[in-house]
Amino acid sequence: MIIQPWWRACALSVAIVFASFTVVAGEYAVYESESSFADVMDALKLAIEERGMYINNVMHMDEMLDRTGKDLGMDEQIYSNAHSVEFCSAVLSRKMTAEDPVRIVNCPFIISVYTLPDQPGTTFVAHRLISDAETERSAVMREVADMLKAVAEGASSW
Repeated sequence: MIIQPWWRACALSVAIVFASFTVVAGEYAVYESESSFADVMDALKLAIEERGMYINNVMHMDEMLDRTGKDLGMDEQIYSNAHSVEFCSAVLSRKMTAEDPVRIVNCPFIISVYTLPDQPGTTFVAHRLISDAETERSAVMREVADMLKAVAEGASSW
């Protein structure tokens, strides 16, 4: 168990009240934060590591899309900043794939953090949703869905 300093716990409690959550087309969960991109990224990494999970990779999606856009003649900037964090829980990955091997498609878990040029004061945190059918049918998939939600809320509420 990780014990946080009292001021951090208070700040997180207050921030959670102000973080907003949206479901987009039933496939994605999107959270909004008024914190900076860097602060939300730091909070995301901390939320993952606090739960004993390992960060595999941080993909700089903004740089890749800008580079390939120029190569394709598509110069419009989509994101001011955009990173996707791949991470893994050995326990959850093992449990969910043991229950159904096709769930390997859920590994690694990915949560993205981004800002948009026309909304400079908002940082977004997004992840794919685990379907209601999956979470009703499987306790481990309910656990995965809850973990993704908790990590995203931890990041967006900083």
